Formats: sequence, structure tokens, C-alpha cells
Amino acid sequence: MLSRYEHALEALNRRARLRALEGRAGIDFTSNDYLGLAESDALKAALVEALQRGVPVGAGGSRLLRGNHPEHEALEEEAKAFFGAESALYFGAGFAANAALISTLPQRGDLVLYDALVHASTHEGLGLTKATTESFAHNDVTQLEEKLRAFRASQAEARCFIAVESLYSMDGDLAPLTEIATLATRYDAILMVDEAHATGVQGPLGRGLAAHLEGQPNLISLHTCGKALGVSGALILMPEILRRFMINRSRSFIYATAPSPLMAAGVRAALKLCASADDRRATLQARITQLDAHVQKLGLPVTGTQIQPIVLGADRRALDMAQALARQGFDIRAIRPPTVPEGTARLRITLSASLAPAQVDALGAALTHLMQDQAA
Repeated sequence: MLSRYEHALEALNRRARLRALEGRAGIDFTSNDYLGLAESDALKAALVEALQRGVPVGAGGSRLLRGNHPEHEALEEEAKAFFGAESALYFGAGFAANAALISTLPQRGDLVLYDALVHASTHEGLGLTKATTESFAHNDVTQLEEKLRAFRASQAEARCFIAVESLYSMDGDLAPLTEIATLATRYDAILMVDEAHATGVQGPLGRGLAAHLEGQPNLISLHTCGKALGVSGALILMPEILRRFMINRSRSFIYATAPSPLMAAGVRAALKLCASADDRRATLQARITQLDAHVQKLGLPVTGTQIQPIVLGADRRALDMAQALARQGFDIRAIRPPTVPEGTARLRITLSASLAPAQVDALGAALTHLMQDQAA
């Protein structure tokens, strides 16, 4: 009965694609804790304070039942003020929030145009929506406009949605948001921006790369709380009418137990820390500049962001390189298809403000030696 699963796992292993859970070991060059807040004393103190004033750990039910807690509502009010949006809605996880957006708002007869490299959570929603869906080449504004023009020529009244990330999680590059936002306005489309890896790091006070667009009626932005903010969950920023629609129609919201009120209190504290974290962002930028210098010496392209892929091509090569780095005390994971396109297996290096300069230099030296050994 279970043999088919065993065979599937064996096939993955033969292709160097078998995954397994691993413990934490080595210097962290793989997590998304970009500001170093996840283990900070400030966040720990905020959660202790919340417990002391009686904030419960569990919600006890969905938010449409008894699970709606004042901490959820306070967080959403503070989030919309911080990001400059008309409303905010808190979900327990970024994956669920992104999938809920795509599966709920676009309707039959609508069109969702999405960047070819959007996150798996967006693809989850794309698989559930009744709207028509089409991809456009990564960051290709020209192709996006061609598809928008063709749709509007045949469907003048239907809704169109554009789904992009602001900072791409596997490539570390930025979307041309200003140009895409201009097209969204020109063709009467709703722009959905996943800010997961930009939140806390990019934009004024860490408000993200779409901060200059926030508050516009055709913008929806998603800010995950489990990366640079160091906690968990996700905030969707959107016009109030769409928030009300999500509350009434999103199955992921209606039928899920509400996020922990204690964690909502933690996110409130994280947003305050984020607003005053320019020093951490400056430190992170210094580590980015430092790693860029090492990567350039290897003759590889740099991203200029806290996410630096080292594309190696073959799955086995990426896995072997990650294991070699682990033996030297660095925690860097091999990213293989289907997470990334075929033939682009890579090391995904991420940087944090908590890293010391000597640790980045040590990684640069280790990478140089390993790449030289493989080339020999």
C-alpha cells in the first residue's frame, strides 16, 4: 500500500532531491532573520510583558467565532498606520495569506498575470482560483504590458490582477515596481505585491519597496512577520472594502483558528522595533557590501541585497557544496528544483545584521577555495 511513496522517495534520492529535516548547526547564512530580531532580548521582553498582562497563548477559535482578540485588532490598527494603508488583516502564516489572496479576490472571468518566479504560496492560490491565470517572463515589463493590452482589448470590464514579489526570495533581485505600478494604473489592474523579503529591510523605516505606493486603491501588499520582523504570521494591507470581502469569503481566514494573540502582541512589538532599526539596517547593508566584494572576485553576479544565490546548475553539485560548507561550520542550504527552475540548483546565502564581519570574510574565503577546487 505504501510502496509507491517509498519508490517516489527513492527516485528523489537518486536525483539528489531528497529533503530531510536538519537541526541548527553552524553560522547562520540560511535563515530569513535579516535584522537579527528573532532571538533578541527586546522581543522576548515584549512577549513576557504580554503574558504578564494576561494575553492568552491560544485564540480558542476562528476570528469570526470567539477567536477575535483585542491584540489582533490593535495589531491591525498599528500596522495600517505604520505602513500607510487603509486597512490590515492578520493571518497566521505568510503562505496561507498569499494563497488566500489569490484564491479569494480574483473571480471567474478575471485575469491574474503573475511573474514567472513568484513564490509557491502564490502558485497555491493560482491552483485554487476560478480566474484565468497567465505568467509573464521574470521582471519583463514589456511582456506584461503586451498581456495587459490584449486582455483589455477583449475584456474591457473584467478585473485584472498583477502578482509580483518586491524582492525575490531565491534570486535576491528587485521587481521594477514603479514601472509595474504605472501599468497597473494605465490598464485598470490591481497590483498585488508580496513584500515578504523586503519588509523590515527595504524602504523608509523598513516599510518595504512598495511603501511609496501604499494607500493607492489598486494596491494590495503582503508583509510576512516571520522573516526580518522575527516573529510569525502575515499582514495583508489593502483597501477596507477588500478586507471586508476577505473576512466574508476567504476560506483560509473563516475556517482557521485565529493566530495566537500572544504572537499578535509580538508582532506589535516587532513593528515598533522595526521603526527604530536604522542601525540594524545599516549593519546589514555593510554585511551585504562585504559579501558582494567576495562574490565579485569569484566572477559571479551580485544582487546588492541580503539574498545572494550562487547558481551551480547541477543538483548534486549544489548539495555537495552545501555539505562541504557545513563541515567548515557554515549553515547554507542547497536549493534545488522544483523550488527553482531546472538546471539552476544553487546555494542560497542570506545575511543578517547579527553576523560579524569576520564571519562574512570567513565564508568568502571558504567559497573561494571550494570554487577553485571544483574548477581544478
